[in-house]
Amino acid sequence: MIRYTIARFFSLIISLIVASLVIFSVIEVIPGDPASFMLGINAREDTLAALRSEMGLDQPLTLRYFDWVIGMFQGDFGNSWTYKTPVSELIADRIWVSLPLAIYALILSTLIAFPAGIVAASRRGGASDVTIMGATQMGVAIPNFWFAMIMVLIFAINLRWFSAGGFPGWSNPLQGLKSLTLPAISLALPQAAILARIMRSSLLDILLEDFIRTARAKGLTRSQALWRHAVRNALIPVLTIIGLQFSFLLAGGIIIEQIFFLPGLGRLIFQAISARDLIVVESVVMLLVFTVIMVNFAVDITYAIVDPRLRKKS
Repeated sequence: MIRYTIARFFSLIISLIVASLVIFSVIEVIPGDPASFMLGINAREDTLAALRSEMGLDQPLTLRYFDWVIGMFQGDFGNSWTYKTPVSELIADRIWVSLPLAIYALILSTLIAFPAGIVAASRRGGASDVTIMGATQMGVAIPNFWFAMIMVLIFAINLRWFSAGGFPGWSNPLQGLKSLTLPAISLALPQAAILARIMRSSLLDILLEDFIRTARAKGLTRSQALWRHAVRNALIPVLTIIGLQFSFLLAGGIIIEQIFFLPGLGRLIFQAISARDLIVVESVVMLLVFTVIMVNFAVDITYAIVDPRLRKKS
């Protein structure tokens, strides 16, 4: 188990190094000069040079990369050129919208998908299975922003149960949670459809294994074999999907945050790209990549806990 964890940790470090190089390189090759964009096309050369020096754009690429990486290790993400504010403060303000939204959506997705996948697998070929698989097919095919607009139309405009957008903050937790409900459902439904199909497929494969037939031969009912043995073993591939879904929900909610006017990280990235605020884009994207890699690392460790075969190999 220790060797397995150490190997995964070294893989995590290498992934972070490669990710930082890729993110920095991609941002640097984007056409256009941020200083010219900020000052306009009629700005004087000496003014542009002064701004480039202030922004550190006149430094060699290698030096800028290492300054950026070392700064992040120290908790210094640099200063936003647009907001004139430390990027860490912008992230701290926005993360308390994006992180609860991602967790909320993941909980909803799991609560919908697990029962749906288990029921579909346990009643394979029946009416319940056909109905659930039909619903999940629609969930996979329909994009989440379409769900978002339908949610706004039904629950915000017609029924007026929720607001159409905005975030009041966490001074009133119930109001804050209520404002995230429609965005969370919009994000959760497509992910729940995917997770339910994976759960069903994994469970059906496990139900055909020899140890399930042995358990049935020893006197366990189909339901007992399902819950005592099949479900736990079927969770192994499902954990991967849950980890990837959380990463997607945290990093991929840009469109949903735009639709509901949520001041989260996704909207911050969108605004920073529009304003050519490259230090914000680099730092926020790197933070999201770090989160994705850490989630995958946690999933790998959870594998070893759930599946004893990995502990024996390590």
